[in-house]
Amino acid sequence: MSVAVARSVSFWIDAGPSQPAFPRLDRDIRADVAVIGGGIVGITTALLLKECGADVVLLEANRLACGVSGHTTAKVSSQHGMVYSRLRSRFGADGARTYAEANEMALRWIADRVERETIECDFRRRSSYAYVTSPSARSTAEDEAQAARDAGLPASLVETTPLPYPVAAAVRFDGQAEFHVRKYLLALVDALGGPGGGCHIFEHSRAVEVDTDEDCVVKTPGGSVIAKQVVVATHYPFLDRSLAFARVHPQRSYAILCRIAGVPPEGMFISADSPTRSIRGVPLEGEELLLVGGEGHRTGTGGDTEERYARLEAFAREHWDVRSIDYRWSAQDNTTVDQVPYVGPITPRADRVFMATGFAKWGMTGGTAAGLLLRDLLLGYDNPSAGLFDPNRLTLRASAVRLVKENAVAGMRFVGDQIVKRGSRSIEELQPGEADIVRLDGESVAGYRDDNGVLVAVSPTCTHLGCRVNWNRAERSWDCPCHGSRFTPAGEVLQGPAVHRLERKPIE
Repeated sequence: MSVAVARSVSFWIDAGPSQPAFPRLDRDIRADVAVIGGGIVGITTALLLKECGADVVLLEANRLACGVSGHTTAKVSSQHGMVYSRLRSRFGADGARTYAEANEMALRWIADRVERETIECDFRRRSSYAYVTSPSARSTAEDEAQAARDAGLPASLVETTPLPYPVAAAVRFDGQAEFHVRKYLLALVDALGGPGGGCHIFEHSRAVEVDTDEDCVVKTPGGSVIAKQVVVATHYPFLDRSLAFARVHPQRSYAILCRIAGVPPEGMFISADSPTRSIRGVPLEGEELLLVGGEGHRTGTGGDTEERYARLEAFAREHWDVRSIDYRWSAQDNTTVDQVPYVGPITPRADRVFMATGFAKWGMTGGTAAGLLLRDLLLGYDNPSAGLFDPNRLTLRASAVRLVKENAVAGMRFVGDQIVKRGSRSIEELQPGEADIVRLDGESVAGYRDDNGVLVAVSPTCTHLGCRVNWNRAERSWDCPCHGSRFTPAGEVLQGPAVHRLERKPIE
């Protein structure tokens, strides 16, 4: 089945408000705190610190709110699939309750901010449902509902939902929310640059190194930020001393936005069955569009990514009268080995460099909770969630099996890449719009021929730790299957942990 013509761009970015342009860092500058990363974690953390009187520099490698935060489904919810029964098993009832309270606090903070600042961001309260369709999985929903209630959440077990197809059971959370993420984040950016100063914002300023000898020095190609403390909010920490690449695994997922006859079901929905299906309505100029997401897979693997969109479209057409597919986009999310984000000191001995990562596709409340925790950690305040989210908490009992499994995948990829060195055909054989690992002057290269027939070749070796990249046909990017770095066809960095581009190979 072919995918209908759609705009290959995030709806939130394309239909969001125009954003102010901020300069590139071209000098050395001093601050109390340097925040690296202009998504929901970085923007929220910078604003919280500014409002506490800190002098902050916010660095973004590209444009603010255009990275992972701009490619979400924008659910503002404490329901993160069926996570609470797993949390109770791994961290006990107290751990599950701590996780719940941190995310409920984040939801309240967002709601209060929207109301207090009168932020026009399509914020609306919705019930959220995590459901199973197989009767044999009903016990999973029953356990989850009980664990969520025990954690103090507004959870109930139901047997029907507003979806147009039957479910075996669902866990419903009342009082959750959804919004237009870019409208919300750009309102926070306006507050960052508002009266009183306290924050300098720089775009197109990729941090490539952080030194911590005397002061912390964040280096970019154009200049450095000398700060007392640093927050690495780059989605995937680029500092290898955190060992995040060994403890976090990246996944890509996909979304389509459809016009349908009638209106989408009222609520937010996610399946606990495989494959995952994430569903919500999206308001646009008096009309309600249907968002369908899912099809997750490890970055750099998963076969022909175009088929992911085709399967989402087939699912939408099976259950709704789809008139058109207007948008399609993909996102990349990180999950920790025990499925709880890492928020805190980047190493056990670090007291000046902090990180936040591993939100497992729930970055709206998770990222806001991280911002609230980071503010408290940097300013020396007590926070009851600090221990649960500590990046250095690694408990072998809870996560050793998964840690070994995820690193075995990366290890096999690396070893295999050392054995399979050459492409099987010449770069000249590439057709317009096609890319592959090919031969150029006897060397293996990542080759691409654009729609106008122009060839470009880059090194196929990821600049992070040396794995070989694979072509992502749907997004037209080179993706690393080991740790999730992504590059444009010409080799520029799209997503880390890599900070350096793929080497360009000359074509005569």
